[in-house]
Amino acid sequence: MILYFSATGNSEYVARRIAAETGDIAVSITDCYKKQIFSFDEKCKTLGIVSPTYSWGLPVIVIEFLQRLDLSHKPDYIFFIATYGTTPGQTGRFADNILAPKGLPLSAKFSVKMPDTWTPIFDLSNKERVQRINNYAELEIDHIIEQIKNLVVGDFMKNKLPYPIAKIGYHIEYDSMRKTKHFSVEDTCVGCGLCAKNCPVSAIKLKDRKPEWTKEQCVMCLACLHHCPKFAIQYGENTKKHGQYTHFLK
Repeated sequence: MILYFSATGNSEYVARRIAAETGDIAVSITDCYKKQIFSFDEKCKTLGIVSPTYSWGLPVIVIEFLQRLDLSHKPDYIFFIATYGTTPGQTGRFADNILAPKGLPLSAKFSVKMPDTWTPIFDLSNKERVQRINNYAELEIDHIIEQIKNLVVGDFMKNKLPYPIAKIGYHIEYDSMRKTKHFSVEDTCVGCGLCAKNCPVSAIKLKDRKPEWTKEQCVMCLACLHHCPKFAIQYGENTKKHGQYTHFLK
């Protein structure tokens, strides 16, 4: 079983690629979270977790899911993969800090560099550059698949930050980034409701056919922004010029 959280498709793509090659199944953490499913009875020798990197750490939904994860059968091999744009920070260690006390220590940690979807800072408007990043990611995924098949043990994450820096940066930045007051909605919104449907923590509802954030903080995955068919949802001042992104799932 490979558990993944994905807002724009990067981590889902990695999880499904690996599942297809290893004969495993890919399971959405978002779907489980919405249905409040945290216990699993499946006997699986291998457990995989794939997550994006948010502010050098884990998305809050992944943290809560791992904290509540209950497995009736302990897998022989547990791996973690972080997708990231500039650095995976210390996501692998953060995940291990949650799982190891539960008797589920990570056997291996990996990372895959993919387009950084945090468009308040990163520019994804150059589609050719984005495609080059994804093309290189294919090679990294292929290599990771072989390592997983061979049950390789170790920390293979690239471009990590020192743990103290990642820990401090995560706790300072992510809490501020998650504030929904940063969102705005343009007049091009057609009230389709896709933003509310895609929100992993149900932080959006439609009021007079316009999205309204009902929580002070969310996961800040930007699924609402990137999936909006009219690109009507913005975060701060830069997202409009930095474009939208969703990974094409083959």
